[in-house]
Amino acid sequence: MNKAGTKPGRNDPCPCGSGNKYKRCCGLEAAAVSLPASLNPRDIGALIALLDRGHLSEAEHRARTLLTAYPRAGMLWKILGVALMRQGKDALAALRRTTELEPLDGEAHGNLGAALHDQGQWAEALVSLRRALEIQPHNVEALVDAGDALRALGQAREAVPLYRRALTLNPRLAEAQNNLGNAFLELGRYDDAVACYRRALEIKPDDAQILCNLGNAQRQLGNLDEAIVSSRQAIALDPGLSMAHNSLGLVFAALGQREDAIASYRRALTLNPGYVEAHNNLGNVLFELRKIDEAASSYARVLALKPRHAAAHLSLGVALRAQHHHTEAELHCQTALAIDPNYVEALNLLGELRADRGRFSEAEQLFQRAIEINPDFAFAFSSIATHRKMTSDDTQWLAGARALLAKRLPLEHEISLRYALGKYFDDVGHYDDAFGHYRQANELAKRHATSYDGAKLTRRVDEIIRRFEAAFFGRCRNQGSATELPVFIIGMPRSGTSLTEQILASHPAVYGAGEVPFWDAAFVASRTPAGADLIPGMAASYLDRLTARSGAALRVVDKMPANFLYAGLIHAALPQARFIHMRRHPIDTCLSIYFQNFFNKDPYANDLDNLAHYYGEYVRVTDHWRAVLPAHSLLEVPYEGLIEDQESWTRRMLDFIGLPWDPACLDFHQTDRVVITASKWQVRQRIHTGSRGRWRRYRQHVAPLLHLVPDPDPA
Repeated sequence: MNKAGTKPGRNDPCPCGSGNKYKRCCGLEAAAVSLPASLNPRDIGALIALLDRGHLSEAEHRARTLLTAYPRAGMLWKILGVALMRQGKDALAALRRTTELEPLDGEAHGNLGAALHDQGQWAEALVSLRRALEIQPHNVEALVDAGDALRALGQAREAVPLYRRALTLNPRLAEAQNNLGNAFLELGRYDDAVACYRRALEIKPDDAQILCNLGNAQRQLGNLDEAIVSSRQAIALDPGLSMAHNSLGLVFAALGQREDAIASYRRALTLNPGYVEAHNNLGNVLFELRKIDEAASSYARVLALKPRHAAAHLSLGVALRAQHHHTEAELHCQTALAIDPNYVEALNLLGELRADRGRFSEAEQLFQRAIEINPDFAFAFSSIATHRKMTSDDTQWLAGARALLAKRLPLEHEISLRYALGKYFDDVGHYDDAFGHYRQANELAKRHATSYDGAKLTRRVDEIIRRFEAAFFGRCRNQGSATELPVFIIGMPRSGTSLTEQILASHPAVYGAGEVPFWDAAFVASRTPAGADLIPGMAASYLDRLTARSGAALRVVDKMPANFLYAGLIHAALPQARFIHMRRHPIDTCLSIYFQNFFNKDPYANDLDNLAHYYGEYVRVTDHWRAVLPAHSLLEVPYEGLIEDQESWTRRMLDFIGLPWDPACLDFHQTDRVVITASKWQVRQRIHTGSRGRWRRYRQHVAPLLHLVPDPDPA
């Protein structure tokens, strides 16, 4: 979803932005046209001299005067058109008149094509430029402009030979080298793009826009250190180049340095408030920071500036999905597809939206359609693997995934594909192959993530244990809300939180709100000297979020697993709330996290040693809650117990949250509701015990986790 630029333009900065780079003068050759017998050639020569000296307004005035006497003199119309173009005025009428009067003047067709090119009228420009090239096959500028038009029309592959012909005629044409690089970039041929930009820089070494483009191609290759150098060089050469700040922001985002990315995008927008790609990219990084409302506002600004911006419709659809506004999300997804029916990212999101509703067959059809359009679209392969059990019959999927992996892929694409191949081999029972792909996926993902700071987490847990002790709750008594509405499902990711929510949300009195982002920011606010005074407001704000979409439900489930860190603060704000703590075998839990391609995956999750440390801190803080929270507020549910005896544990959970038994909870897999977590396929299957003890299949690979249990393999 991160975008670096716009459609090609005359001064094509490529996927890095927009701006004037190669402002060429339109050609003007008198020999190509005939003149009326009574028109003095010296008058034509004088007009051309005025153009050469830059006296454009005077040339325009004299040409108009002569046209009153010679309205069918094509050369006068041609001069007028060039004078208008060079002044930035609308020259189309004059240029069209020239081609009508001089249909065999290739330069006139080229000038008209260039003017249409500059106005973004790509299809009409291509017609004129092709006519120019029929008459003048060696018109270098027409070749470059026609290549730009083809790219703008989505035909980058067809543009490549035109740029190459131009470079055969003039190897020192930096514009053609740059724009050929842009075509390769759009085709995913990133090594070729880098080579083109480097050749362009040999010709124009101090060109900030080419450096910006080079940085973008290096980023796509995953060469992030080189990308930062190129982007910063571009900014040093031209500090006001908004696209370079945007490009640097993309590199920071790829490095996981999101605050730096935000600063770069905001700088780009200060320089160019109408820079739609920077607004869109800012929205993307805000979304990654879980600032969903702010992200949606950024996407809305893009659409206010450019209503037919397909990527912004897609991004807004993603944000609306995260806000549980699925109908609106699908509407924006459909709008993106109406703008571009072959927009594979939109097809993929539409498939995910259908899968969220449990319509997996429809979802797979959409994923397959995306692959038919673009066999190199890795995310569709990943989506197929995620939403069903793969089998040895999936030979076509496997062949496509392997062929794609053999290519040089953007980092995100390879990561996604490695996780998908890990899932495939796990499903078919080739566990060593599976772990190999999962390991590579996680090692690559480390490039995206910030480094895990275990000492920082330990200090945070120390602080939590120190602050939220029994005396604290005594001091906060009567400050919070007495409502029994919220039910918090807490625990490690992949410990059964989604399954438990699905079971409870099948009860007619329960609404499943998914993962509600709130308490992380509330905890930060609570660390201020006035933190305790904020507790009543926290309770009110949180309840407003829950009741905004839960209707008349008696209980609302928030299944944000990481709320295990904030149970003390939550209890202070909502003392009658209930916590269901899901506990799963430690090694199964950690391995399942390691195998899962979570959105915005936490840095601890890509390394088994870090996972073991994080799990230890999780145990430490939950042991503390068990000691200091009232017994009636916390129920611990073993995942293995739930899948072995669903009914008994379901009855206990319902009794714990104060609701009567309802048999619908046993048929949770048939409940019609939206689920957007990684477990959305699993929670729509009947309970089975296949995931219990799964870690034993990978025992030789999980040595850093073995100490998490006293006797990991008693057999």
